[in-house]
Parts: sequence; C-alpha cells; structure tokens
Amino acid sequence: MRYLGLDLGTKTLGIAISDPTGLVARTYTTIRFEEKDYEQTIPILQKIIEEENVQKIILGLPKNMNNTIGERCEETINYKEQLQKIIKIPIEMQDERLSTVEATNIMIQADLSRKKRKNKIDALAASIILQSYLDKKKGE
Repeated sequence: MRYLGLDLGTKTLGIAISDPTGLVARTYTTIRFEEKDYEQTIPILQKIIEEENVQKIILGLPKNMNNTIGERCEETINYKEQLQKIIKIPIEMQDERLSTVEATNIMIQADLSRKKRKNKIDALAASIILQSYLDKKKGE
C-alpha cells in the first residue's frame, strides 16, 4: 500500500510518499499557495494520488504540547473534512508535535543553508510524520 504524508502550513503543504511496500517514507514536494487558501492544493493532490497510486493519506495533526487542540489543529481538521469530500481514499490524522523541530535539526546537522532549509522543511516534516505513522503501524 502506498501512503501520502501531508504537513499543512498556512502557506505551504509539505508532501511525502511511502515506497510501494508502505515501509519507508521519503520527501516528495512542497505545494505553495495563498495564505489559508487550502483549496488550491486539492487538484494538485488529486493528480499526485492518481499518478502515484496512493491508497491512504496521513495528515499531520498539530496538537499543542499539552495535547490540546488549538487554532492550527482546527484548521487542519477542517482541511481534512474538505479533502475527504473530494478525495475518496482514507485520510488519517497523525500527531505531528515537534516534527518541524526534528526536520530543522536534521537539516542543520546536514549543514544546509537557511535558504535550502526553508525550501525543504515542509516536505521533510511530512516525511517525519509519515514515517512515524508507518513505524507505529509496523508495531501493531
């Protein structure tokens, strides 16, 4: 089964994809859009899903550190509902706390410049979200 991992920001959507066996996540791309105009991402996602034969989407859920749901979390849940009306494959939410911090640390250790980090951070965070989901699924 092939999975798509998503990290939703206010202006970007980081995308990761699993290998065909559903064991390993890798970065795929980042979609940029007008601030909070999430509908712009849907046709692009539909194309990726079709081209890559994706069977499930894993969407990062940005809970607060104390496990509460804030504004970003509510926007992400609304985005999931919007997506689910159009994209007819399962969409699951995955806790994404600290995924962007982890992605930033990985890129700093790899000695990437700020400009390169800015261009890759969202897709790498999506990859971390997706890999966390795949690892959790393996342990079940």
